[in-house]
Amino acid sequence: MLECMKNRRSIRKYTDQDIPESLLNELLEVATRASNTGNMQLYSVVVTRDPANKEKLAPAHFNQPMITGAPVVLTFCADANRFVKWAECRKAEAGFDNLQTFIASTIDAMLFAQSFCNAAEEKGLGICYLGTTTYNADQIIEALSLPRLVVPIVTVTVGYPAEPIPAQVERLPLAAGGQKETYTDFTPASIDALYSEKEALEVNKQFVRENNKETLAQVFTDVRYTKKNSEHFSEVLLKVLKQQGFMK
Repeated sequence: MLECMKNRRSIRKYTDQDIPESLLNELLEVATRASNTGNMQLYSVVVTRDPANKEKLAPAHFNQPMITGAPVVLTFCADANRFVKWAECRKAEAGFDNLQTFIASTIDAMLFAQSFCNAAEEKGLGICYLGTTTYNADQIIEALSLPRLVVPIVTVTVGYPAEPIPAQVERLPLAAGGQKETYTDFTPASIDALYSEKEALEVNKQFVRENNKETLAQVFTDVRYTKKNSEHFSEVLLKVLKQQGFMK
């Protein structure tokens, strides 16, 4: 498992080979062993195989080709709906229409999703995480008919990798994210040390040139993840949380 995780990469192109239902169910069953809040399992996953339903999802993910090209698309959701319904059926009242429950169910959904991904890659499948899910959560809610107290959190495409297998992308050194005992803030010198290798890669230098920018950071802030877009999608998500019952 460790070697598989060390060598992992995102797979965006898949063969035509289908994933057997038995294998997919086994992987999802394994993923249910993931840690979760109070053993309430405040998550759900919508499995999409039908091409027409993938087409419905595609616009919400900016028509990234993985959505229609993968044999299976999984939408992992923060889901307090099932637990609340169970409570109602058992003469209990669940006060889950709040932000705290949304955060807890989001954590549950992400742990479930990552456990599935680890298991899938161990079985030779390729996966790709799509960070677009919460951008257009309202569209996904409509496409998947998600009820109150259910919000899509992450989408994962799954399939058998097509050749050629892509190279691994770089990662920052552990010191960038690992802290000991208390948080030590970063200085200009430590930032230089942590990002120097990333900035020196030819592929990243090419990104800078292609976008007519001075630094790689500007590619991220001015092109990929702009303030305008971040504020817009934040408004969309806040509206979704209110609409789905997580914020009064």
